[in-house]
Amino acid sequence: MNKRYEVAGLFIRIVLGITFFIHGLTKFQDGISNTVGFFNSVGIPGSLAYVVAIIELVGGLLLILGLGTRWVSALLFIVMLGAMITVKFSAGFVGGYELDLALLAMALYLVISGSKVLSIDKLFTKESTY
Repeated sequence: MNKRYEVAGLFIRIVLGITFFIHGLTKFQDGISNTVGFFNSVGIPGSLAYVVAIIELVGGLLLILGLGTRWVSALLFIVMLGAMITVKFSAGFVGGYELDLALLAMALYLVISGSKVLSIDKLFTKESTY
């Protein structure tokens, strides 16, 4: 892959990782019971709050490190799709699902392209990226 695209993928991976890591961390710091309550209030089983928070927290960290980038990004894609369908679409684009759509697109890019520059994943492949 062209070096420019690999560097762009690195930035997408790091920004997406930081964003989800902080969102997951906040869910635990603010009290996961608040997120459980929110999930219940919109008709989603509260137990899924733990799953989402862990995917965001651990997944974000894994993206920053570049470990399991495609798999983690696929999980984050599913989380964002679920958030958009269950909660955000009803709020409209502006102030609703615009950020979720951007995060969903970033995750999809990483599912398709991966990101091996400065990643642990690179240690497990024979491809040369740099």
